[in-house]
Amino acid sequence: MANKLWDKGYDEDARIDAFTVGKDRELDLELAPYDILGTMAHITMLESVGLLPKADLELLLPELKALYSEASEGRFEIEPDVEDVHSQVELMLTRKLGDIGKKVHTGRSRNDQVLVDLKLYARARIERTVAKVDSLFRTLQSASDKYKDVLIPGYTHLQVAMPSSFGLWFGAYAESLTGDMTMLKAAWDIVNRNPLGSAAGYGSSAPLNRTLTTKLLGFDDLDYNSVYAQMTRGKMERAVAFAYSSVAETVGRLAFDGCLYSSQNFGFVKLPDALTTGSSIMPHKKNPDVFELVRARCNKICGALNDIRLITGNLPSGYFRDMQILKEVFFPIFDEMDSCLDIVEYAVKGMEVKTDVMSDPKYKLAFSVEKVNDLVGEGVPFRDAYRQVAASIADGSFEYSGNLNHTHEGSIGNLCNDRVAARMDRILLSFDFDSVTAAIDTLLS
Repeated sequence: MANKLWDKGYDEDARIDAFTVGKDRELDLELAPYDILGTMAHITMLESVGLLPKADLELLLPELKALYSEASEGRFEIEPDVEDVHSQVELMLTRKLGDIGKKVHTGRSRNDQVLVDLKLYARARIERTVAKVDSLFRTLQSASDKYKDVLIPGYTHLQVAMPSSFGLWFGAYAESLTGDMTMLKAAWDIVNRNPLGSAAGYGSSAPLNRTLTTKLLGFDDLDYNSVYAQMTRGKMERAVAFAYSSVAETVGRLAFDGCLYSSQNFGFVKLPDALTTGSSIMPHKKNPDVFELVRARCNKICGALNDIRLITGNLPSGYFRDMQILKEVFFPIFDEMDSCLDIVEYAVKGMEVKTDVMSDPKYKLAFSVEKVNDLVGEGVPFRDAYRQVAASIADGSFEYSGNLNHTHEGSIGNLCNDRVAARMDRILLSFDFDSVTAAIDTLLS
């Protein structure tokens, strides 16, 4: 018979056991360090309110710290006949300390236990992703500054529209990441609230001190209402997936531009040979497979949000086993996104830009608005200037040889990259990762 926290002494059907456990043993390895941290905070609180003898706490904490080291180093295992990470941790404590190990679940349910695990896990993964988004942001801003005077055509409807620049192009994606970072901060705020103590969703008659576990685990605040705390299962995953889909849209769009601009018909950028792949039949091919795969993976991340909504969207209040399936959709988002951020930054750093794109005659008409504005500056009414330039385009006489004079905020000549960087810095500071790190270090010390 499998080791289960809810064991009542009867044998369960092996097929039902396999189906209900599903992929939990495999996926719960991701949660192991966080389950142990949550248990450490919980029993520290239990001792403080008189529900656990101090002598028992002093025996339990060293064992949990040792288990945490195992889990952090990838040496923690969930045995084949153990249902989940919660059961495995309690089993290992009981093997080592006997009945003392059976006391760690007082005042808890697996419902609030998995909630706190997931929130601690998501919090750690968001912090890692934020660092990668910031790194890509700095790389894009650096490229924007470096190539701010190199012109390329801008497009609407994929038709040549007006002059743009590599500075404007790289800078656009950098600023887009500031919006995505704001979304990540919103997700962080939902994640960084403590559900521990809500038990199965209706609290406990035990005199728990939820404020203390909030402090011990470095949460910013509590999910106060115990029913609501359980309702955050699914809501938290949706918020995180929404934020990650925002990042994915930016990165995927950049990847699409990379595919387009590196093609022979555009030829604005060149990827190093090492970043391309070849064809089995066409000797000349150098394919931007990196960007194509990034585009597909980013679309996959965006799709995860809908999967999460479909799993939880029609559930009433209270816990349901449907929520177990969320892990299968939720966990892969983080590695998928982080790998895309890493490889896109690597590709951008190796990208070569063509510095004389606009010398090609086919881009001449991109300067038509510049000509219109020059005429307006000479006193010609805009609509008359527009018709005059349109007529010169129609009869083939249009020429433009003036200098671009774009001065407003966010234009070719005034990118405002310093202001965008300041915005990103403000958002980064609002995460307050240091407080979280300090709390966990204190718990483990």
